[in-house]
Amino acid sequence: MPTNRKMSTTVAAGALALLTACGGATTEQQGMSGGNATATTSAPATPAFNDADVRFAQMMIPHHEQAAQMADLAPSRAHDPEIKELAAKIKASQGQEIQTMKGWLAQWGKPVPSGGMGHEMPGMVSEKDMKQLAAAKGPRFDKLFTQRMIAHHKGAIEMARHEQADGSNPQARELAKSIESTQQAEVARLQKILARL
Repeated sequence: MPTNRKMSTTVAAGALALLTACGGATTEQQGMSGGNATATTSAPATPAFNDADVRFAQMMIPHHEQAAQMADLAPSRAHDPEIKELAAKIKASQGQEIQTMKGWLAQWGKPVPSGGMGHEMPGMVSEKDMKQLAAAKGPRFDKLFTQRMIAHHKGAIEMARHEQADGSNPQARELAKSIESTQQAEVARLQKILARL
């Protein structure tokens, strides 16, 4: 019996040594065999993502693009200087976020959206309302822009909350958190503007 035990131990040790030599040992096995646990442990090239992360990026890109289109109208149509200033800020920040999300989709091997990709997105302004906004000038533009951007931002906040609840990619969830806080602050500012128009 002692001989059998000795043989079993020798066979197990030999198998473990073979696994370690082939680079297939787990961290636990490496620790047992005295190997360096970090030597064969490599992080994935990009953080993990799930369907919620993809949906968030694919929906938020066209959502942000429409906000940028609305903001583009302000310099030539708005009367209120605060609206012009806020529109420029919205265009700049959301433009950067669009590029970030496009980069993620490229890394993940997922298509960049075109025309919303059939997703229903909360807060989106209808084509009719966009034309009405584009035709307005002065105080009328100010009021329409403010009302529509408030609704648009509230839709983005809702989408950002879904990503924080359902997404798995840490970068996407962090961006969603940032979008929520930034756009909540902008909604509060827009509501104050609307109250004085």
